[in-house]
Amino acid sequence: MEKSKNQKKSKFIKKLTDHYRLLIINEDTYEEKLNFRLNRLNVYVWTSLIVLLLIIITTVLIAFTPLRTYIPGYTIPGLKKKVISLKIKTDSLETELKTNQYYLNQLKKVLNNEISFEEFEHNYKKRFIVNPDTLDLAPGKMDSLLRKEVAEREKYSIRGAQNKKLYNFINPVTGNITNTFDINKKHFAVDIGLKQNTPVKSIANGIILFSDWTKDAGYSIIIQHPGNIISIYKHNKKLLRKAGDIVKQGEVIAISGNTGEKSSGPHLHFELWINGNPVNPLNYLSFKK
Repeated sequence: MEKSKNQKKSKFIKKLTDHYRLLIINEDTYEEKLNFRLNRLNVYVWTSLIVLLLIIITTVLIAFTPLRTYIPGYTIPGLKKKVISLKIKTDSLETELKTNQYYLNQLKKVLNNEISFEEFEHNYKKRFIVNPDTLDLAPGKMDSLLRKEVAEREKYSIRGAQNKKLYNFINPVTGNITNTFDINKKHFAVDIGLKQNTPVKSIANGIILFSDWTKDAGYSIIIQHPGNIISIYKHNKKLLRKAGDIVKQGEVIAISGNTGEKSSGPHLHFELWINGNPVNPLNYLSFKK
């Protein structure tokens, strides 16, 4: 029995090591072109090596080249990073859109006298600005002196001249000032007396945020300018642009009039807001003919 097993094993090894000759000849002339001397063992070894090499090459191509994108289940290289980047930008734009929409809605309420300026400022800061109570904002000695110096400079016309040169606004209209800016009386504008049907121009390039009728201000228009600047034009007779329109500096946006319950005669009520705060338009514009 054991001898039979050894014989079978010996025959198997012999089959593996038996040499064969592979000839390639010309069928017409019977001329020998090529010949190979081989055995079964060599065929098995070389076949295994070739298969292994093909597997390695295929794996490398799939793992490290764009060819893998043609295989179902694989994504384009860098697509995941692009998707994440777009998601972050989308979230940022949604947040900014919500902020602007809230700001516009609150500003509309101020125009309609539904809320006061203090309530508007409080609501906006409470929702979008860090609570200052959590920060140490107590002014030091140098800070107080600087604040006082800045306040003193605001009183002089040279400040207005610097602002006019810096911002390079154009007058929305020209005429006589009938009511000045007074923050204590909550009059955040200057009123310019005009004749009916005077063209009202945009002071700078921008996009129209609001263009509609309000009970107190009549036909009003609000423009957002670069640099977080907003200009407001009230008591118009007719509006020539709608919300969402892009306007250029000097473009006629409305026709002056005497609309709204708070208007006592033909004039333009003009407000200028910078960084969310009302400023005196006379520091930036002259309104002189």
